[in-house]
Amino acid sequence: MTDDFYCDEVLSGRTPVRKVIETDTVLAYHHTRPFWPVHIVVIPKQHIDSLLALEEADNALVLDMMAVIRQVAAQVVAEHGACRIQTHLGRYQDSKHLHWHVSAGEPLR
Repeated sequence: MTDDFYCDEVLSGRTPVRKVIETDTVLAYHHTRPFWPVHIVVIPKQHIDSLLALEEADNALVLDMMAVIRQVAAQVVAEHGACRIQTHLGRYQDSKHLHWHVSAGEPLR
C-alpha cells in the first residue's frame, strides 16, 4: 500500500464513495471521513502528487479540475451560503495525490 488513498482506494473502487460530479478526468465525491458537515473532495483521475507537481502538459486537466471545483462550490454556496476551497502540501497533505477540499460549516472534530 502506498500513501495515495485516492488511487489505491477511491479510483480502484475498493472504497465506495458517494459521487457528486464525475467527468472523464475528474471525480468529486463526499469525503469518507468528513471534517466539516459539508466536505467534498475533488481529485484528478490520473495520479499527480500535488499542486507543486503540476506541469505545463497538465494545463487541460487543471482547467477540468477548476471547472468541477467551480460547479461543486456553486452548489455548496447555493445550499449553505458559503464554502471554503483548500489543497494541502508537504506534511499537511496526508494522501500524496493532488486533491481539493470543498467544505462548509464548522469543524466536526
